[in-house]
Order: sequence, then C-alpha cells, then structure tokens
Amino acid sequence: MAKLLEQALEAVRVLSPNEQDDIARVMLQLAGNEDTAPVEIAPDERKAIDKSKAAAARGEFASDEQVQAVWAHALPSR
Repeated sequence: MAKLLEQALEAVRVLSPNEQDDIARVMLQLAGNEDTAPVEIAPDERKAIDKSKAAAARGEFASDEQVQAVWAHALPSR
C-alpha cells in the first residue's frame, strides 16, 4: 500500500464512524466501485440544501474571513 494512503487511513481512524463511512463511500467511488448505495438525505438536510442553493442563486456567499473562521473552528489544533 502506498505510504500516502496509509497516512490517510491513519488520519481517518480517529474520526467518528459516520465520518469514516462518508470517506469510505468517496474512496469506493473514486476506485470505480459503483455498487455503493446512494446516501439518503433527511428532510431537514434537504431544507438546508435548498436554502443554500437559493442563497447562492442570489449571489450570497461567505467572505474569505468567514470561511477561514469556520475552518479554524472545525479543524483540530496541531
């Protein structure tokens, strides 16, 4: 196995089971495995997606500073 892939798998092992499943689905799709079932979207998730699409259609986007603040909060400190 390639060293980079081994590093990626080590990084994924510390994530929640749901996050691991999300990453596994993407990996399987990238590897050409089309047997993965589509992810079902809950009604509240669908509403959030629709709200985001409407905001994008109006040209409402987060500033670079807002995006950086979200990433700074979401990513663990190293």
